[in-house]
Amino acid sequence: MNNSLLIQFENHMIKTLKDFKGINHELLSSMMYSIEAGGKRIRPLLLLNTALALRGENNESDFVFACAIEMIHTYSLIHDDLPSMDDDDLRRNIPTNHIKYGEAIAILAGDGLLNTAMELLISQISNESTKNAAMVIARASGANGMISGQAYDVKTVESKEQLLMMHQLKTAELLKSAIMAGAYLAKADEQLINKLEVFGEKLGIAFQISDDLLDVEGEESLIGKPLNSDKKNNKSTYVSFYGLNQSKQLLNDTVKQALDSIEDLGLVYLETLAKFMLERKY
Repeated sequence: MNNSLLIQFENHMIKTLKDFKGINHELLSSMMYSIEAGGKRIRPLLLLNTALALRGENNESDFVFACAIEMIHTYSLIHDDLPSMDDDDLRRNIPTNHIKYGEAIAILAGDGLLNTAMELLISQISNESTKNAAMVIARASGANGMISGQAYDVKTVESKEQLLMMHQLKTAELLKSAIMAGAYLAKADEQLINKLEVFGEKLGIAFQISDDLLDVEGEESLIGKPLNSDKKNNKSTYVSFYGLNQSKQLLNDTVKQALDSIEDLGLVYLETLAKFMLERKY
């Protein structure tokens, strides 16, 4: 993995938020708290590495798009942790946003991150490629994507088909959009973008299956929250529907499908990340 690219992204991310003027002090503190809590930064790194592999370099606009998608992801985590959603007290081994700042400010911090992300996306639209990149991220994070997935998540999922649909929307759409946005920014052709779309969906499902497995078998100190929180919150997961062994087999099958979709393209970072899903510890 490219640690230099991660450091560049982290610096860009913090500077971007601090450069916004006029934000209420407590609100900005709450937004920064969750952004600076860390995390794997998978979505921005997917975008940056896809653009890098296809274009040979990253430009300023790539980093702006990467910041936007991480803000969207972070907003979703703040809202997921709320008492009306998952009611979690810990995220990444520190108190969740609403525990530290109160529920009202946490909601507003999530709103602030989402809307700031949209400002960033709009600011970069200058041609068809940047418009497509902005649209694929906006659509994936909206009512046609992640938010519909979250709506399924707060209700009882009654079938394996509904479970797959929920996670395609809630998890896979945003991951897929990061890859596709990187490809659009690099002006990839339609055939390549279609292959990356398939890869992104399979990667997103694999990520969710591995998440569900970690909730049961992971180490609390590494995953940053108590084990069996899904069961505590009566969540529908791959483990609850398929059991441990079948979920592990499904993870293997999904990773293979992801790798098959980009075979011979030479996209080493994407291949490495897909294989990482089989051995995730956090």
